[in-house]
Amino acid sequence: MIYLLIFLLVTAFLIMVIRQRSALYVTGLTILTVVVVSSVISIKCLISADTATGLLPAPFICDRLSAFFILIINFTVITGFLYSTGYLKPYLKNKPEKWIKLHYLALIWLHASMIMVPLLRNGFWFLIAWEIMTLASFILVIFEFDEKGTLKAGISYLIQMHVGMVFILLALILSSRGFNGVSFDNLDFYFRHNSNWPVFLLFFTGFGLKAGFFLLHTWLPDAHPAAPSHVSGIMSGVMIKLGIYGILRITTYLSADFAQIGAFVIIISAITGLFGVMMAILQHDVKKLLAYHSIENIGIIGLGIGLGIFGISSGNTFLSAAGFAGALLHTLNHSLFKSLLFYSAGSVINQVHTRDVEQMGGLMKFMPYTGWAFLIGSVAISGLPPLNGFISEFLIYSSLFNGIASPEFNKLIILFIAMLSLVLIGGLALLCFTKVFSVIFLGQNRTAYPHQPAEANKAMIFSQFLPVIPVVLIGFFPVLIIKPLLILTGSIFSLETTALSGSMFASMSYISIGAVSLLFLFVAVLIIRTYAVRKYNVKTGPTWGCGYTAVDSRQQYTATSFVQEYANLAQPVIKTGHSNINYSDDEIFAEKREFHTHSDDFVKSKLIFKPVEFVLNLFRRAAVFQTGRLQHYVLYLLLFLLLIFLLTFLKVI
Repeated sequence: MIYLLIFLLVTAFLIMVIRQRSALYVTGLTILTVVVVSSVISIKCLISADTATGLLPAPFICDRLSAFFILIINFTVITGFLYSTGYLKPYLKNKPEKWIKLHYLALIWLHASMIMVPLLRNGFWFLIAWEIMTLASFILVIFEFDEKGTLKAGISYLIQMHVGMVFILLALILSSRGFNGVSFDNLDFYFRHNSNWPVFLLFFTGFGLKAGFFLLHTWLPDAHPAAPSHVSGIMSGVMIKLGIYGILRITTYLSADFAQIGAFVIIISAITGLFGVMMAILQHDVKKLLAYHSIENIGIIGLGIGLGIFGISSGNTFLSAAGFAGALLHTLNHSLFKSLLFYSAGSVINQVHTRDVEQMGGLMKFMPYTGWAFLIGSVAISGLPPLNGFISEFLIYSSLFNGIASPEFNKLIILFIAMLSLVLIGGLALLCFTKVFSVIFLGQNRTAYPHQPAEANKAMIFSQFLPVIPVVLIGFFPVLIIKPLLILTGSIFSLETTALSGSMFASMSYISIGAVSLLFLFVAVLIIRTYAVRKYNVKTGPTWGCGYTAVDSRQQYTATSFVQEYANLAQPVIKTGHSNINYSDDEIFAEKREFHTHSDDFVKSKLIFKPVEFVLNLFRRAAVFQTGRLQHYVLYLLLFLLLIFLLTFLKVI
């Protein structure tokens, strides 16, 4: 551990003293070195039946759960770094050279710390790695510190991450009473001899803050839009998943209270998923929209984890294994399609210089590759076949369909909540991405662009399409991944998955056949169409509009009007508002006015901002004591000493 920190410090010094272009190459070489070394160890760990590979010095320990997350981290960090080489080009002339170098440095430290987190069981070293990850990501988030709201979002993120660390520290201290040091391995003994509920809840709160579960999510919709798009892709794709890793790690130690803990995780995850997608639909900021979808997908992963825990309580191996497998696969899938969507959104923002979808439109004809990449990501995140999001959600549905056969009423209620929420999440996600893709890429632009948009540079396009490969492969050929996934699930959670592998393999085979058949049908129709129209002179023109063609580009659906009916239905749960436009009686010719709508995250406004405002008001009132006169401060000191004397005399202290 010490040697690794020394290596990172030397790299940091080197990056800060060499030229900017050389710093980019050093950053890439360092990330590549960490990727190769950690991936080789992780692959050996996945193949081996042992929990430790023998290649790692203390205090590092690699098991299959660690290896799984490390491989996900490495792929997304590689794509994020490659994307950054193109994304940061416009900033090289405007930003100070030292700030660009610091950004590269923070990227290295974020990657290294994310690799360390799954490899550490010792509580002391784990919290150091966790803290490095928080500080490095904070520096990355505030890259555009001169933009309005960026510093505020970064500081909010930093504070909440430290609150989460306090909960993790408390849980480690409580579970390590009687031991020489704090360690996750102490949980095995603690959970066997104590109630599992209190400590699990502390861990869930700490790790849930990083993941973005409901009530713990308020940093996420602000930090992702503030950060550069490659940072948003890495944070949403893999960093928040380390909160999921922490919850899964704690789950492996549980020995009691499975039914209660499973029900709790299912309910909070159902609320998280529904809240995330309901808020996402109403967003106009494309990156904030994607951030709320990260919350939604954390809810889906949480449903899989909750079903896995719930299945253990009843001894239902199918329910448990399919739930955990679905959670693990959706963790991988979400890292792929969410980074893809953030990269594509970043390419759009770089061209139109706004995140407001209401000011976009018609970008498909200017940015076709980015448009196709965004469309593939949209289909995948909506859980539609034949892409990877469908496969992981299918596993969770399989878990639910098996568990729903239980004759116990209480279990049926919990499983019904999970199924209903998953159905609603899927339908609402489809509505949201139909809206966002059509408004951004189809139709005409709703406002004049600063310049004619052009396709992103080659580095950015290449980075966008790298995740597309596994997104498509997993969707079309799930048979290749299902058996290793179930073996991995059985190994991590000590479940017998041999019988399950056969039935799931058969189901996945049918899915593969259906997906490939659909692809062949699509290609056949395309070939027939091409052959049929080659004899004719194809003309292009405006879409037929029943005898009327809009005379203005703004006479088309906006993002707001597209989901207006939904907004009315969601009004009791999610408050929406709009700017008031009034006209005076003597205003014959109305002046130009702007109309905008907004949605209110009631958790942030009611549960965070109101208490904070109350405390700030108390401090403002207390400011009356800050007179600036030395006599008053001496008087305060004498009064304090008198109070201490009285309390001591009365034996209160």
